[in-house]
Amino acid sequence: MRLATWNVYHGRSPADGTVDASRLAQAVSDLDADVLALQEVDRGQPRSGLLDVTAVAARAMSAAQSRFVPTVIGDPARSWRPAGDQDLDVTARGYGVALVTRYPVRAWHLLRLAPAPLLRAPVLVPGTRRLLWLRDEPRAVLAATLSTPAGVMTVASTHLSYVPGVNVLQLRRTMSWLRQLPGPHILMGDLNLPAALVPRLTGAQLLARATTYPLSRPMVQVDHVIATGAVPPVLGVFTPRPPLSDHAPVVVDLDVRPG
Repeated sequence: MRLATWNVYHGRSPADGTVDASRLAQAVSDLDADVLALQEVDRGQPRSGLLDVTAVAARAMSAAQSRFVPTVIGDPARSWRPAGDQDLDVTARGYGVALVTRYPVRAWHLLRLAPAPLLRAPVLVPGTRRLLWLRDEPRAVLAATLSTPAGVMTVASTHLSYVPGVNVLQLRRTMSWLRQLPGPHILMGDLNLPAALVPRLTGAQLLARATTYPLSRPMVQVDHVIATGAVPPVLGVFTPRPPLSDHAPVVVDLDVRPG
């Protein structure tokens, strides 16, 4: 059973600054994940050629089901508004998180998280020395209760705030919410927190240790796969280097063989 999480940076390639559907599809296909959590996902955004990134990923991995949840409507680097439940079926100018699975979904679950209030933070534009002063975005946790070869479990995708302290509160809120859903539980995503801190904050098991950011020369791990409950043993972990995004994916193979 293969799990993967990837901050896909809306499919943008650092080499040429473009978003190409075939390149994105090939990168997702190469991961060969059974469950894929995606962050920084576009749907109908001009900057990504109006692609539905979730749909591209779902076709590439022959998924049984997928779901995209926008956290903002508009360009997150310029002008946007918070997304709400009325925007779940948005087809234009959506940006958020997604979950794609080859396994049957028993139920979908959604938690929305508030942003840091009245705060702008400097964010380095990848590949440049330019800073953008960005308003913190609302966040979301998208979870699915799945029927898997290891039994029923709930898997979630999220992208937490880059604002120190706010991401800690969001992670604790997320884990408290997840523990109310059918377990065991696996949370995947860009938590914007270092690996050493995550287990201490959550009491969860860290399934992968690997540097993921920046892709050109990974130095820190902000992308995680963590679990609570009786999850299958980890067979292997790897972080491929696809030709797009500024984050490396994290791939975890779980041993679901009988006995």
